[in-house]
Amino acid sequence: MAEPFRILLVEDEPIIRELVRTMLDEQGAVEVTCIGDGAQAVKKARELRPSLVLLDIVLPGMDGITACRFLRAEPFMEEVPIYMLTARVKASDHEASRRAGATGHIEKPFKGTELMALVQQLRKGERPSLGR
Repeated sequence: MAEPFRILLVEDEPIIRELVRTMLDEQGAVEVTCIGDGAQAVKKARELRPSLVLLDIVLPGMDGITACRFLRAEPFMEEVPIYMLTARVKASDHEASRRAGATGHIEKPFKGTELMALVQQLRKGERPSLGR
């Protein structure tokens, strides 16, 4: 039996977290785990071994860019896609997250169809790079 497609959603806003979780749950055959801060995300990733990480930049405590660096330092995370789910649209924020190892960006407000398409592509083994 194949491993389930595990998504680690790191978002501190409960409304956004629930919205994204609901959309992803509708995909079926995915497991969504939600965490509200960067430090907990790094710990949870070690336990969960996610297939995908959706990571907000602005988080309490450890920010998303720092969390991305820590995640990329883990050998099991080298090939796991990490997409920044963020309202920060400055080129400098995008560059900082790319340097930290992010695969791409999904800008808030985002379209549910965009997120769903990304997950479907990743489940098929494709590696799209989003980064408007």
